[in-house]
Amino acid sequence: MGVTKTTMKQWPEDDRPREKCLRQGIETLSHAELLAILLQSGTAKQTALDIAKQLLSEHDGLLQLGMMTTGALSKHHGVGPAKAATLAAAFQLGARFHEALQMNDMPVITGPESVANAYGERMRLMNKEICKVILLNRAHRATRDITISVGSISASIVHPREVFKPAIDYLASAIILMHNHPSGELKPSRQDIEITRTIRQAGEILDIPLLDHIIIGHSGYVSLREQGHME
Repeated sequence: MGVTKTTMKQWPEDDRPREKCLRQGIETLSHAELLAILLQSGTAKQTALDIAKQLLSEHDGLLQLGMMTTGALSKHHGVGPAKAATLAAAFQLGARFHEALQMNDMPVITGPESVANAYGERMRLMNKEICKVILLNRAHRATRDITISVGSISASIVHPREVFKPAIDYLASAIILMHNHPSGELKPSRQDIEITRTIRQAGEILDIPLLDHIIIGHSGYVSLREQGHME
């Protein structure tokens, strides 16, 4: 005999987050209730809301939960691969929505804070180290961002030709390097500093200046220009 899952249709109407959303508005739902809508059903012993509360409790809230891989999420009792994919998709969509708001009509990059505001949310969700080059036009508006490397940052991968090829192809007037530290550590490594100086020198030759190199961590960002590493 199979195990019967508890679905939201079996809950008392006042306890159903989907109905609460439609009746009172999505903004009235707690983090756990929003997660429960995504989970849809629980187990024989736990409702979707129980599982949602447990996920938030065990992983110290939304930030750590949103950074988990689908593999890690699927190992949690009552989640599984399909629900893990749904949760990961929701977090990624939220990050992209935030980025779309920041990037509306191509933001003017006025400094490292504007870079962090436009890209930080999505970069913080990445479990691997990702290096991107942001292409700017003459008005310092970000026209696009290009991924240069995934998984590691090294001089052999983040080479001037990889960085400046898209800048030349798309007629960028200037560029900004940006990468995340999944560990959360904001301090630039010696490799980060060496790469920055190499790219800056290449940019001077090509007349496509490197304006900054931004490192995104869990709690904020660091500008290598502001730290004096681009002299």
